[in-house]
Amino acid sequence: MTQSSASQVSQLLRAWNEGDESALEKLVPIVYSELHRMARQYMANESPDHTLQTTALVNEAYLRLVDSAPANWQNRVHFFAVCANVMRRILVDWARSRQALKRGGDVQPLNLDEAAVVAGAPGADLVALDDALTALAAVDVRKSQVVEMRFFGGLSVDETAEALKVSSQTVLRDWSLAKLWLLRELGGETVHGA
Repeated sequence: MTQSSASQVSQLLRAWNEGDESALEKLVPIVYSELHRMARQYMANESPDHTLQTTALVNEAYLRLVDSAPANWQNRVHFFAVCANVMRRILVDWARSRQALKRGGDVQPLNLDEAAVVAGAPGADLVALDDALTALAAVDVRKSQVVEMRFFGGLSVDETAEALKVSSQTVLRDWSLAKLWLLRELGGETVHGA
């Protein structure tokens, strides 16, 4: 995103905050490619046979943002940080619903061999990561936010620092400590993209 379009995004967000609905119409085409890039990054961590596609993730995130209570957008970095959170919630909700379907309804009981296949089902890693991030947030909210913005949102260290109003060094330190904490919490598994 160029410097002028980044500035334009911040101006349009402020106008949207003030109730200018036309600002939203102007904003969407400018941020769409960045939202699509974020969604592609999220989907890269999912299994190839995931039923939710990148464009559907962007569209669902857009609908949730528009339908939610008006946010007090500070700037474009804040907007993309919120979008990262919304996309994460969508994917976690999807993964949880898929796991719930595997545990009930019309499903026939599984033998042990079949259960091993289901345990490695798509979305299980995302749910475990979400649970670990929730536990991290209980210990240190900022470190959880750093992971969400960097890993899920694809924000740079400087963009994350700007959104959280801390230094880049603090973000790097939080990022490093959070990755170690998550690695331990996830039972020694590697955190993809970390």
